[in-house]
Amino acid sequence: MASYVLLEQARHIQALVLDVDGILSDGFVTLTNSGDEIKSFDIRDGLGMKLVQKSGMKVIIITGRKSNIVEKRMSDLGVDLVFQGREDKGAALREACAQLNLSPDDCLYMGDDWPDLSAFAIAGMKVTVPNGHVEVRRRADLVTQAMGGRGAVREVCDMLLMAKGTYQELLEKFITIPH
Repeated sequence: MASYVLLEQARHIQALVLDVDGILSDGFVTLTNSGDEIKSFDIRDGLGMKLVQKSGMKVIIITGRKSNIVEKRMSDLGVDLVFQGREDKGAALREACAQLNLSPDDCLYMGDDWPDLSAFAIAGMKVTVPNGHVEVRRRADLVTQAMGGRGAVREVCDMLLMAKGTYQELLEKFITIPH
């Protein structure tokens, strides 16, 4: 459960910005004999992203690599913006904010390694995973309990929903028995 201070900090967040490798996936790159890449995504993270959008927030992906798998998964989830092949994640975050008329201060950025630090430097809230690089963990407002690709994004989504006061309302839609 997030602390009161974190919930207060998260209350103003308008966009969830995510790295892919190490955050939405476990960070491993699996290649087949034919050279095809395989990535695994936690289904709970996907639902969390959809719930965050239902509560009025934007979801943005910024990744340094390019992958058709990422394009397909994020399209299926209805993600607002996807930036692939972006080395300078801080510049990509500024670009995303300009497109959505947001300030980087309105964004929660979730990343796990050095390429994420330029986005960390300008984001309003910074989150990483337990196996994120030590320099990223040092700069994070929150280190999740769950590992990347294993529900860490869902953990953050639930915290955002609690901060926005929409968690219970969204939950009710899943536990109410239709007549």
